[in-house]
Amino acid sequence: MSERVTTAVLVPDEEELDSSLRPRSLDEFVGQERVKEQLSIALEAAKGRGEALDHVLLAGPPGLGKTSLAYIVREELGVGLRVVAGPALERKGDIAAILTTLEERDVLFVDEIHRLNRAVEEILYPALEDFRLDIVVGQGPAARTLTLDLPSFTLIGATTRTGLLTTPLRDRFGMTYRLDHYSPEELGKIVLRSARILGVEVAGEAAEEIARRARGTPRVANRILRRVRDVAQVRHDGIVTIEVAREALALLELDNRGLERVDRELLSAIVHKFDGGPVGLSTLAVALGEEPDTVEDVYEPYLLQLGLIQRTPRGRAATRLGHEYVGALPAESSLF
Repeated sequence: MSERVTTAVLVPDEEELDSSLRPRSLDEFVGQERVKEQLSIALEAAKGRGEALDHVLLAGPPGLGKTSLAYIVREELGVGLRVVAGPALERKGDIAAILTTLEERDVLFVDEIHRLNRAVEEILYPALEDFRLDIVVGQGPAARTLTLDLPSFTLIGATTRTGLLTTPLRDRFGMTYRLDHYSPEELGKIVLRSARILGVEVAGEAAEEIARRARGTPRVANRILRRVRDVAQVRHDGIVTIEVAREALALLELDNRGLERVDRELLSAIVHKFDGGPVGLSTLAVALGEEPDTVEDVYEPYLLQLGLIQRTPRGRAATRLGHEYVGALPAESSLF
């Protein structure tokens, strides 16, 4: 199996640790059963024919395993992998340089593909459809097009905003998979698996407690596990019991619904400062001391998922569940 894996950016220590927790095969990958079944069939068919896998688009909220699936495809096919972030491809030459270094059946993984530069995207069209690269040489009347043949390869694109993809690009993916949030039971299995890799002893009840507050997201579950491990190591004997887990979660200010302090402040602001709403995004952002994009992309999605707030034409408003939740906030001890 080829061990050739290249990336376009340096990987911070935290991301290296995340990488060590990634599943290496579809069998190790917990959850997303329908996606795994469909992808497994496609992989077996491609290997049986000795062809490159058709292009794959992975969509869904951050932290659900899109990058892990790209690495798994590479492992299953036994080919090289090139990893790059969409915003990093600023010029046509950037994508051309990457495409010309690919080998037969290699995998090119583009994260945040919805943020590709339009000029770069246009270079991709013939590359994805006909495995050729059209390069314009010269300018004006003397300009001519130079066509380079490319090896057949697989593009795996990951996006959190499918609606921002242009139709021509989206239509060139042969397979599109939508990843959904995980159940607490699935996240509990992921926490226990990650704990074994990290060499941490975690009680079953503690794993369930972490999973319940992980927002349905493996990345969040692993992040919480690492912080709980720190508390167990510094304040206790290194073993994560249910009591240690609850102590660490209280220290992290994560309540029993998985809401962080800023999440609760946002909800309280709508209810108390703006009479339950509706309130405009920019006004709400000023009240929280945050940027509007941060409020919209980081804090709102989970509150919407829980049904605590709603978006209306006039702004954000707290739902009945949101009002009930805020009513319990003064009793902080009941949150953890």
